[in-house]
Amino acid sequence: MSELVRIAVDAMGGDNAPGEIIRGAVDAVNENPQISMFLVGQEDKILPLLTTLSYDAERLEVVHAPEVIETGEPPVMAIRQKKDSSLVRAMYMVKEGKCDAYVSAGSTGAILVGAQTIIGRIKGVSRAPLAPLIPTRKGNSLLIDCGANVDARPVQLVQFAKIGSIYMENVCGIKYPKVALVNIGAEEEKGNALVRETYPLLKNCPDINFTGNIEARDIPAGEADVIVCEAFTGNVILKMYEGVATSLMAVLKDAMMQTTRGKIGGFLVRPSLRNALKDYDMNRYGGAPMLGLNGLVVKAHGSSNAQTFKNAIVQCIRFHETRVGELIFNQLSEE
Repeated sequence: MSELVRIAVDAMGGDNAPGEIIRGAVDAVNENPQISMFLVGQEDKILPLLTTLSYDAERLEVVHAPEVIETGEPPVMAIRQKKDSSLVRAMYMVKEGKCDAYVSAGSTGAILVGAQTIIGRIKGVSRAPLAPLIPTRKGNSLLIDCGANVDARPVQLVQFAKIGSIYMENVCGIKYPKVALVNIGAEEEKGNALVRETYPLLKNCPDINFTGNIEARDIPAGEADVIVCEAFTGNVILKMYEGVATSLMAVLKDAMMQTTRGKIGGFLVRPSLRNALKDYDMNRYGGAPMLGLNGLVVKAHGSSNAQTFKNAIVQCIRFHETRVGELIFNQLSEE
C-alpha cells in the first residue's frame, strides 16, 4: 500500500462550515484511498454530522478544538490569543510532522499569518505566495501571487517565478513552463517602478523560461504558464476572472431564454456548451496552495461547498507525491 497523505482540515473555517466542509472531507476520503484525514474543530458540532455519513473510520479522525477564529478578527491577535482554535491546532499538526498538508476555507488573513509564523517558510524563501491555478484556452496557468504579499519587492517576484516554474513542471507536468510578468504593455520600459525593476532580473534569470510582459487580456488565452505579479494585482485579476465567468454564464442563459428559437437552440447546444465551460469553472480547483512553506497549506474559497472543498483537498495528493516542497528547498536554499 502506498504512503498515506495525512491532511489536517479546519472543519470550522468558511461560510458553510462545518456542514459542507465535513461532507467535502468525507467525499475526499471515500474517493481517494491514499488520504488520511483529521477533522479539527468542535466535536459537538462535527460528530453529529459524521453519524449521517459513511466513511472509512480508520482514515478519518476528529481532533477537538473548542475555539473558532472568525473572518473579521484581526489575524495576528487571533493567532496569538486563540491557541485552541481549529485553524491554529490544525497548523500545528503540520508543523509537528503529524500531517503533510493543511486545508481551510477560513479567514485568509489568519491563514496567511499562521502559515508563516507556525509552519514557517522553507529556508531561502523570502515570501510565501498564494498561487491558484486559473483556466485558460490552452489549459491552466498559475497566478502567483494572488493575495499574500501586496508589497513584494523585485527579488521576491523573481522567487515567485522560480517557485511557480517548479510547481507547474512537477505538479502539472509542463516542461520548461513559460513565465510572464503582468504589465500594462508588452514593452520592457512600460509599467510602474516594481515591474520595470523586475523585468531585467527575470530576463537574466537562468532558472526560468521568461517570455516577457503579459497584459491582462492575454492571460485567458494561455500565453504563459506562470503569471507573475504582486498580490494586489493578482487578487484583482483573480476576482475579475471569477466575476466575468459568472456574468458570462448568466448573459448566455438570459439570451437563450428570451425567444422560442433561443430555447430550442440552447437545448441543442447545452451538452457541448456544458463540456466547453466545465474547464472554466473556478470551483473545480477548490483553492490556492501557499507555496514555499515547510508543509502544504491550501486556502479554499470561503464560500466553498462540499464539491469545491473536496477539490481543494484532492490537490494535496499530487503536491505530496511530487515532493514539490523538497524541490523548492533544494533550489532556493542554495542561493
